[in-house]
Amino acid sequence: MERHEIEVFLALAEELHFGQAGRRLGVTTTRVSQVVRVLERRVGVPLFERTSRRVTLTPTGRRLYEDLKPAYDGVVAAMARAVAHGRGLTGTLRVGYVGAAAGQLVMTVAKRFRRGHPDCAVEAREVQSGGAVERLHADQIDVLVGCLPLDRPGLTVGPVLLTEQRMLAVPAGHPFARAAALSVKDLARVRLVTAPCSLSAVAPAGDAPTAETFQEVLTLVGAGQGAFVVGEHVTRFYTRPDVVYVPLRDAPPLCWGPVWPTGRETARVRAFVAAADRCARAAA
Repeated sequence: MERHEIEVFLALAEELHFGQAGRRLGVTTTRVSQVVRVLERRVGVPLFERTSRRVTLTPTGRRLYEDLKPAYDGVVAAMARAVAHGRGLTGTLRVGYVGAAAGQLVMTVAKRFRRGHPDCAVEAREVQSGGAVERLHADQIDVLVGCLPLDRPGLTVGPVLLTEQRMLAVPAGHPFARAAALSVKDLARVRLVTAPCSLSAVAPAGDAPTAETFQEVLTLVGAGQGAFVVGEHVTRFYTRPDVVYVPLRDAPPLCWGPVWPTGRETARVRAFVAAADRCARAAA
């Protein structure tokens, strides 16, 4: 049997109506009748009983349907899996994120992504900003959601997914902690902590303390050893009694989005980025 013959037979066996079977397959009623007659001649007995009022399966037709249906469904499913695998929408997508806000965003996008691509798992990994790009190039993660711009050589930057105000983290006892807002010019009046996740364009002083992780940054700030520019999300995720966050009224907003190694944009990455962009637009 040819594939079109199988499809016509199965459609008519399920619809039990020549016109409906034709509409389902996008062919004419005449074409359905022709294919069925060919099959019946090949089998040697009628597969359907036709009257002016209804169509029913004969015992032979019922047996053929019960034998063909599972096999046909298996072939269709196998082809779908092969196509999905060829497009890269199976397996596991490794998504790195920097910080709690990016982590929350990644989990929201991952939920939407899995609804559209149930055969592709999303493995979310928190990474430190200092080594995030290196992990991309080392093929330890496929895509990174972090603070933009990440204008490094060999990276492709995706759409902006969210923006937020910049703030200055200062010790609770610092005079700035009582201000309603600060200016970028005020950064010159404080010692800024040095860290890979720095969001300030102001160069730190030569004696500035150094931190490797964001938690170390906050520990140093809380201990009165410096200040640090952060995004507004820290007020929700990183509240501390020894640190106060003050808005920087004239600083440009922080932008967050996905980046991935240029030349390694797989179908999984494209689908995830598209899902992330849809989530961002829906939330706007």
